[in-house]
Amino acid sequence: MNPLAAILQALFPAVCAACGKVLVNGERHLCVDCIASLDESHETLSAQQLLAGLLPLQAAMSPFRFRKGNTVQKVVHAMKFRGNSELCLMMGRQMGLELLHSGRFDDIDLLVPVPLHWWRRLQRGYNQSELLCRGIAEVMPREINTSAVVRHRYTRQQSLQPGASRAANVDGAFRLRHPDQLAGHHVLLVDDVLTTGATLSACTDALLAVPDLRLSVATFCIAR
Repeated sequence: MNPLAAILQALFPAVCAACGKVLVNGERHLCVDCIASLDESHETLSAQQLLAGLLPLQAAMSPFRFRKGNTVQKVVHAMKFRGNSELCLMMGRQMGLELLHSGRFDDIDLLVPVPLHWWRRLQRGYNQSELLCRGIAEVMPREINTSAVVRHRYTRQQSLQPGASRAANVDGAFRLRHPDQLAGHHVLLVDDVLTTGATLSACTDALLAVPDLRLSVATFCIAR
């Protein structure tokens, strides 16, 4: 570490995005204890089970379980509401490892993030789902398409809506712009949190108009 970096580190030490503890050498974004907590929240079959009856999917995965107060919840809040874009990339890389390990996503050839409305993206500064895709692509080299499907209608924040209202909130919110870019591909649709499946269903409604499309889904976590 050069002298200036050492001074800055002493004055403004990097802290864990989940627990706030000062990070030590070798730790980035999350401390080792919080990384271990992520492993304890590991999830396997729930996403496939939840979405199997809702969407015509090849495969689905949500590697981690979101519970109130757990490390996964704190990581999601840091990614979405505290501007931690680097943490999004780090969690995307973790998703990529999980996808590779499962063996069920080997023939994916295109990554598509669930899009944000332009106004929300402007407020947040980035689309966390797009950054998750970029992290996945570092582990599973695949093309990322961010232009074929758009969120053309502004919607209220899903996490603040009661379960019964979530489907109506996002109904018709997505629109295809360049369906030819997706035709004939096996697409992995990527988002941060799976709760009721309403957002993924609304996005899938638009994607199903694409000819010869095969669709799989991956979210960072599932909240059930």
